[in-house]
Amino acid sequence: MEVNSIPQYIQGITNAKVDLTTTDATVLYTAPSETDFNSSIINSILVSNDSGSADTITVTITDSAPAVFSLFKVKAVAANTTIELLTRDLILQSGEIIKVTAATANRLHVVASVQELTKTRISTSAIL
Repeated sequence: MEVNSIPQYIQGITNAKVDLTTTDATVLYTAPSETDFNSSIINSILVSNDSGSADTITVTITDSAPAVFSLFKVKAVAANTTIELLTRDLILQSGEIIKVTAATANRLHVVASVQELTKTRISTSAIL
């Protein structure tokens, strides 16, 4: 059985961070859409509630159609706690967007740990 695959190389590692100061949908992370990049891996999404009151968060992915897909709909976050939303890695394709929405402003902070993958190996000597 033949399997078609594309070699992938880690190009960047970052933490995407957002302080939810409104109840509007807020972009947490957009997967790069350059031709050399074709996916990102979200290893972790942490949500911290720094208030004395419980709150909820909604997390969506928007694709290039643009269609919106719900990952977490009104997920509870207890007062003064931090929760991990993912139990497995989440793969994003080029240009896909993760958005987060708080039920109440000024309570939640979100941090995502991200690996960006490229289709070609980029030499560090080429950058210098």
